[in-house]
Amino acid sequence: MTPAAPAPAAEAPRNDRPERGSDRGDRGGNRGPRGPRRRSNNDNDGKGDEFTDKTIFINRSSKVVKGGRRFSFSALVVTGDKLGRVGLGLGKGIEVSDAIRKGGENARARLVTVALKGVTIPHDVYATFGGAKVLLRPASPGTGLICGKTVRAVVESVGIKDVLSKSLGSKNAANVAKATLTALLQLRRREDILKARGLEDRSLKTA
Repeated sequence: MTPAAPAPAAEAPRNDRPERGSDRGDRGGNRGPRGPRRRSNNDNDGKGDEFTDKTIFINRSSKVVKGGRRFSFSALVVTGDKLGRVGLGLGKGIEVSDAIRKGGENARARLVTVALKGVTIPHDVYATFGGAKVLLRPASPGTGLICGKTVRAVVESVGIKDVLSKSLGSKNAANVAKATLTALLQLRRREDILKARGLEDRSLKTA
């Protein structure tokens, strides 16, 4: 009789499943330990833009046409770099997003420079625009922003962190914002005033 062939050795079980953390996790792009990596909202679409936009108010208006009502929106936007530059812009569009985008573009086209003293203002200032009246006063470090939401949006965009304010008269957001910007443009530093008059700062000599 022919001897029986020896039984083949048992093969080790194969594990076709990739190990954890292998290329399977990279199928959908860059993934972190807890899933896909999401873009931060502060990236500003990779443009490296140092300005921040804040929407002060949004107004809806309607127009009656033959087919019914047609709505449109307007947005007042303030933009600034928090280093002394700020601008106000009004944008209009059929959609809210379009109005905000146009307002931001108009604000960047109207940037102005404000004279600051550290993170506060150098002196008291009072301004009016239409029926709105705004009073701003410097504050000691740590005081914070003692002001309403409209004035706060403007002074925060400039870079002010300590200020006292009082809003009088009209509460219209557009007029209050423009009155605040008018007040900020009236600020003057001591060095600038002496330089304009052709004088020297004696405090520097005594120091």
